[in-house]
Amino acid sequence: MPAPQHSSYDLIIVGGGVAGCVLAAAARQLPGLSVLLIEAGPDYGPDRDGWPAGILDARELPRDDLWNPAAPPNTWCGRVLGGSSCINGCWHTWGSDADYDEWAELAGTPALTAAALEPYRGAALDRLRVRPVAEEEISAFSAAGVSGAQRLGYPFVEDLAARTAGAGVGMPPINAVGDLRWNAAFGYLDGPRDGKGLDILAGSQVQRLEFSGGTVTGVLVNQDGGLRRFSAGTVVLAAGAFGSPAVLMRSGIGDPRRLAADGVSPAHELPGVGANLSDHPGVTLRLAASDRLRDALAEIEGRGKLYASQVAVKAASSVCPAGQWDLHLLPTAGAPLFGTPVPGQYEVGITAFGMKQRSRGTVRLRDGEPVPDQNYLSDPDGTDLQVLADGVELARELAGTPELAGLATVVEVPDLTDRSPAGLARVRTTLGTYWHPVGTCALGPDPAQGAVVDGRGRVHGFDNLVIADASVLPSTPRANTQLSVLAVASALAGPLVAGLR
Repeated sequence: MPAPQHSSYDLIIVGGGVAGCVLAAAARQLPGLSVLLIEAGPDYGPDRDGWPAGILDARELPRDDLWNPAAPPNTWCGRVLGGSSCINGCWHTWGSDADYDEWAELAGTPALTAAALEPYRGAALDRLRVRPVAEEEISAFSAAGVSGAQRLGYPFVEDLAARTAGAGVGMPPINAVGDLRWNAAFGYLDGPRDGKGLDILAGSQVQRLEFSGGTVTGVLVNQDGGLRRFSAGTVVLAAGAFGSPAVLMRSGIGDPRRLAADGVSPAHELPGVGANLSDHPGVTLRLAASDRLRDALAEIEGRGKLYASQVAVKAASSVCPAGQWDLHLLPTAGAPLFGTPVPGQYEVGITAFGMKQRSRGTVRLRDGEPVPDQNYLSDPDGTDLQVLADGVELARELAGTPELAGLATVVEVPDLTDRSPAGLARVRTTLGTYWHPVGTCALGPDPAQGAVVDGRGRVHGFDNLVIADASVLPSTPRANTQLSVLAVASALAGPLVAGLR
């Protein structure tokens, strides 16, 4: 789309990922409102024929439109209109009611309870055309994973994107039309992208906010080698758990000591900015495929229907509260997660992800760019490590069922037994990630206790600055985060847009 000609807008949305697309669509429902959506990555346009083929393939994990692709994988996120919905696994799962009720209690608002979010959850599934896994897409390894989990007593869950309780096994539905990845740009911007009231500025990164007292007056954008200023009535940050705190910190908003150490002059004290980072770490039990499994995977790959991972087991560790789950076990068999896929060569394993971590990390600035440190396994009582250790044992049980043992054998078991500082340091270097960072601009009533935004997403100390993305979630849900972010962004968009009337 052409660059915006205006320099002043009623609403500026910083970040065109899943939350930014939700907010832009909601704002377009208010006639006469001028909206600017700023995205650092490319906008491939409303015509799907103009999108790269790889990013449209729901079977793949694209690696072309990333922030800092040379950085460690646990920092990766989408840099494209549509955000990480363009590069993730397309899965949709929903957490425990307790996750959302916890957020509502921390934020001091009933608007974020599981019951209150229910209509937004359903609407998001419709927008992204989320569908069940088709029978023709179920690989032999996926089918064995479901059967093996059921043998171990996990009940089959028909819809993991719905409100469910307790442990179970199922196939997470995906946002795809056939094999076409239906990303957030398609789901939320197909209708509004007509240029009337909504301008999209792509390939441009917001450097910082300008403000006077408690009022944001504009944003400064890196564009064509210089800075361009746009004034705004209201600014919403939707740049994600890494990007939103970075914009605040570059603007001098955050913990004064950390800002000064990172080379930024403090201007507004909010200690929680960039703190409280939480994610889902994982460890993998590696398996070797039998000839039978390789043949079966080659056959489904030849039909163009090989999805590496289709099964999620919701499992409970020894420290999990009764009636809950704190692990996802993912049996996977398909193209390597890293490196160039080679036809006929497959990675096979079962990964255990800790879903309710107690450890917290930070996002800091280096040369003006966000540098995340998840600080995995730093909780003082060692609960996070225990959850993962239990996950490894549960993965071994699953791998040992007749259904899976007939297809693959265990070749490498993660060693999580050394609890010494050196042992923990070694384990941290081996951890994988589910790519679900949250919490760096957390909801809450008290800035002194680390809260950055109130229950409506308004940044403490400002009257026209809102955040409405994964960064506001105080803790991870027991689920992949995309559906939760879509629902929360929708819930926050309602009062935001109503206040602009």
